[in-house]
Amino acid sequence: MRKPGLLAIVLFCSILAWAGSTFVRPNVKVGLWETTTTHATSGMPPMAIPPGTLDKMPPEQRARIEERMKQSMSGAPKTTTTRYCMTKEKLDKDMAFGEERPECTRTVVSSSATRAEIKVHCQEKEMTSDGTFTFEALTPDSVKGNGRMVLTGHDRTMHMDFDFTSKYLGPACGDVK
Repeated sequence: MRKPGLLAIVLFCSILAWAGSTFVRPNVKVGLWETTTTHATSGMPPMAIPPGTLDKMPPEQRARIEERMKQSMSGAPKTTTTRYCMTKEKLDKDMAFGEERPECTRTVVSSSATRAEIKVHCQEKEMTSDGTFTFEALTPDSVKGNGRMVLTGHDRTMHMDFDFTSKYLGPACGDVK
């Protein structure tokens, strides 16, 4: 994941949007936000790797790929800071990557203008993912939240956890999207 902090924001906003009409719009300001995310991933991705794929690679390339996978799946926490432009449209419209995901069900456990908890279950052909996402608007210009996901498939399990804090920087976003 190139930008896990941004991914955390987008994923969370998407989950909120998928939650539908039972979700209450959070009491936050629009404009430029800075988000610090601590994320950790452990286990192996539940994806099918055709047998022999790694065996066909040159030894140096295979070693690099295996080392990257080992580092990214080690469970060691990583922290990133990103900036994000929150607009009224982003708060109001469906931000689920432009489409509804019929393989997923979303359940709003609780929702208010200051706090939300949402459970997600996705069942794809050979993979299942389950997660819980929470979001708390401490003030209109300070939020925190977290997400916990477990992905299972192809005899593998991967855990993805993130915690984030966001602070409002001002109404002008400049060139930040």
